[in-house]
Amino acid sequence: MSEKALRVLACGDVYGKFDVLFNRVRQIQKKSGQFDLLLCVGSFFGTGPESEALWQEYKSGAKQAPIQTCVLGANNQETVKYFPDVEGCELAPNITYLGRKGVFTGASGLQIAYLSGIDSSSEPAPAYCFVAKEVMSLKMSLTANSKFRGVDILLTSPWPKDVWNYGNAPTDIDVKTCGSALVANLAASLKPRYQFSALQGENYERLPYRNHVVLQENAQHVSRFIALASVGNPGKKKYIYAFSIVPISLMDSAELVKQPLDVTENPFRKSGRDTKKTSGSKALEEEEASQQFFFDLSRQQGKKRHPGGRGGQMAKQPKKHPQPTGPCWFCLASLEVEKHLVVSIGEHCYVALAKGGLTSDHVLILPIGHYQAMVDLSSEVVEECEKYKASLKRFYKSKGKRYVMFERNYRSQHLQLQVVPVPLSSCTTEDIKETFISQAQEQNIELLEIPEHTDIKQIVQPGTPYFYVELDNGEKLFHRIIKNFPLQFGREVLASGAILKMPTRADWKACTVSHDEEESLAKSFRKDFEPFDFSLQD
Repeated sequence: MSEKALRVLACGDVYGKFDVLFNRVRQIQKKSGQFDLLLCVGSFFGTGPESEALWQEYKSGAKQAPIQTCVLGANNQETVKYFPDVEGCELAPNITYLGRKGVFTGASGLQIAYLSGIDSSSEPAPAYCFVAKEVMSLKMSLTANSKFRGVDILLTSPWPKDVWNYGNAPTDIDVKTCGSALVANLAASLKPRYQFSALQGENYERLPYRNHVVLQENAQHVSRFIALASVGNPGKKKYIYAFSIVPISLMDSAELVKQPLDVTENPFRKSGRDTKKTSGSKALEEEEASQQFFFDLSRQQGKKRHPGGRGGQMAKQPKKHPQPTGPCWFCLASLEVEKHLVVSIGEHCYVALAKGGLTSDHVLILPIGHYQAMVDLSSEVVEECEKYKASLKRFYKSKGKRYVMFERNYRSQHLQLQVVPVPLSSCTTEDIKETFISQAQEQNIELLEIPEHTDIKQIVQPGTPYFYVELDNGEKLFHRIIKNFPLQFGREVLASGAILKMPTRADWKACTVSHDEEESLAKSFRKDFEPFDFSLQD
């Protein structure tokens, strides 16, 4: 095995039997040499007083895990108390809680995706459960990267639903009730080289399965699913699994995609005849309804859906988003859209970093369907657009900034609501307003103030070219375009010495950066914006 390989141990439910587990690890290391990491899936803590007393010894440092140990979160209400920080934290020396969901990338490059808890179809979900929007969020954090090939390891407590399809069937398991459709969807998208699960008290090692369709798609690596029994189980079923792995980022492509002789079809690719849906798969379909293009390429970001409609009423048939008559760079279902810039997706709108933005946190609010201007939007799209405005306003305020929004409905085929943050210390909202008006006058542009609570649809008809500015205090400026409007006017005003003091950035083409840097900026924004993103909140 290559010197780049890491030696990893994985184990099933511990249920508070810490001494049993760690003594076993010591035996393995004494016999086979040192391992780099121990990954625990299922329930790490027990619920009895003996388990709690033993844990205090590890928490205090009186006893210590012999290897760096990473664990998933609670699967029941009784053990929620052991996980003080939902984002992950150190629980005891050498024992780390990974968090509710996310991706851990070690110094070696090994990439471990994780999802804590069991699934729930109701919201708000208990603290030990996950819902469809969290699965979507985890998927987006990885699959938005155009270079994504898969993760090295996926850790979940529940088994993925139907993982046994086309392969060796598990014994002593009720396949009708076992497994999570949400976890199955996650596994299908993240293409883990190894996935570990527990909770069933059984050891099951599925035959490796391929992640591509033979003769139709380029060859990809295979995935291996391993379910592990509980630690110290009376039946002496296997509860610990040892393996070596070279991070996918360090592997030669030809070596990575080699297919073992016992490889099977992908268990999550259902035949056209299989139309039965579980509650989890239905919830996920609702999550993906407005994002089908994005997630079929397998998004931060998962969305909340209400089964059966809002307020328990019967759901209406979803309206189809308007489609363009030709190529469009901003329709989410378009092949031209630069999906790596997307940072949030709602039911009707999405937010993306501006390409060649004035600042690193300059974003666009765009309709998912093909609308040319604000005046063309349907009421539900306007409503969600307002929600995104409010979320961004709170987000920028937390960063010590105010926002300026503008739209240019002129020589553009898809609505782009530009949202540009301005540091509070640089100028006031009144300064920004006066700068727009004075620079408009210099170019013979009549920029009028319109009443704060006046809808733009009340003053302009669809199809009429216009320029529109909205300030953070609700004030609005409007210009009806007749001809020869300067395309960069909004940027020029904001980039001027009176506001952002960066006049050389007025032209977006002079501000473009590499694809990798764009991905990095989008990932950073997505993470910072997540606490304010209404689409991810209950």
